Amino acid sequence: MKAQILKGTSPIENRPLQLVDLPVPQPKAKQIVVKISACGVCHTELDEIEGRLQPKLPIVLGHEIIGRVEGLGSEATRFTTGERVGIAWIYSACGKCRFCQEGNENLCPEFEGTGCHANGGYAQYVAVSEDFAYPIPDRFADLQAAPLLCAGAIGFRELRLSGIEPGQTLGLFGFGASAHIVIQVAKYWGCQVFVFTRSEDHRRLAKKLGAAWIGTAEDDPPQKVNCAIDFTPVGETVPSALRVLEKGGRLVIAVIRKRSPIPPLDYTRLLWDEKEIKSVANIARKDAQDFLPLAAEIPIIPEVQEFKLEEANEALILLKQGKIQGAAVLRMD
Repeated sequence: MKAQILKGTSPIENRPLQLVDLPVPQPKAKQIVVKISACGVCHTELDEIEGRLQPKLPIVLGHEIIGRVEGLGSEATRFTTGERVGIAWIYSACGKCRFCQEGNENLCPEFEGTGCHANGGYAQYVAVSEDFAYPIPDRFADLQAAPLLCAGAIGFRELRLSGIEPGQTLGLFGFGASAHIVIQVAKYWGCQVFVFTRSEDHRRLAKKLGAAWIGTAEDDPPQKVNCAIDFTPVGETVPSALRVLEKGGRLVIAVIRKRSPIPPLDYTRLLWDEKEIKSVANIARKDAQDFLPLAAEIPIIPEVQEFKLEEANEALILLKQGKIQGAAVLRMD
């Protein structure tokens, strides 16, 4: 099979992903083998490639996977051959620890990420436990469905962790793949959404999707926001978000790693009045299980920019430059 493999960390501008031929994976007892049709491109891959998040090298990246079941392990019974499934960032967890028992597999000390600790979706085939694959609603084409597995599912987790309630105002800092899905859920829940972004392309998309106000992180919105989500890769956004957060509000930081440190925070001016900062670590199975039916109900319509598998480096360079409109998705031949 064709696959894009990462053998060592490097700036993405060096185009470190190499197109190679690998054996098609064989399923273990409880695994399925999926023939991949589409795989989304995520900022987490940039973190892995550039060394901010350390993957198990060499590795096939990619964790927003859509495909059809082509092979079944000897004990796999959950899916049938030909069934369409999705695979997300959570590849496996121990199932026994306190976090797993509470449904927080994302915090499991043995958590493994798809495309980080095990080969992922920048390839024509992948093997995964049947317990960590999800049926995909018929409403979505393969390319549309791919971003729902991470940008959508993690965005849904961030929304729930923010504590936003119907009728309140949500601030979104940055407006890439995840934020453009989050705004659709928040609007469906009856929330007003303010978007903070410098990109003119992202501003146009935010307006199209119903943002009530659009500005930059340095601008003053019409009113304070009750909750905020920071999707940006830079630390400087954190004090900007806290500045416009209402008393008692919560800021959720939606990235695994920041490319630059969070500046020192003036406690009295920015954090006092019972404001909170909360990080997000990975996703649990329940996030994908709950989000996918909701996405079909709304329905969520992801904006997708399509690339060939051979163009993975180029897609990631554009992602780093902030030039992707909505979500980038690799299409497998």
